[in-house]
Amino acid sequence: MNGHKNAGVTIEPVRKQLRVALPVEAAFRLFTEGMGRWWPLATHSVGKEQTETCFLEGWVGGRIVEVIKDGRQVEWGKVLTWEPYHRVSFHWYPGRTPDTAQEVTITFHEVQDGTLVALVHTGWETLGAKALVIREGYDNGWEVVLRKYSEASTQ
Repeated sequence: MNGHKNAGVTIEPVRKQLRVALPVEAAFRLFTEGMGRWWPLATHSVGKEQTETCFLEGWVGGRIVEVIKDGRQVEWGKVLTWEPYHRVSFHWYPGRTPDTAQEVTITFHEVQDGTLVALVHTGWETLGAKALVIREGYDNGWEVVLRKYSEASTQ
């Protein structure tokens, strides 16, 4: 193993899913275009209470960005797949450099009375020795983030 990658080691993806009482298109738009309205910025951002908003640019190569109150922008990731209203995936590296990115994929499936939203976060191996600890933090962190998304879906 070199110091940067977990060579030959596969770390289990974080998987989350929830049902929201929105049609697929509305669920997709809330997650992507509406991210700045519901993301728990005070706890799940680089700038914490200094963060003003965040946004996702809706195209392949688009950025996911946190905007600090002083105007600085912190890039969280870049969009890899943009398939309205069914799937979005992105490289994810908030507060880190792109070479440490993981991949997050969110899918939106129509179900009775709403949409099943499924999140899969893979690629932990890029984080080297800290990968398992960081993955554990995200396992809990995505619960908080998706709870806020779910709450926003009822407003």
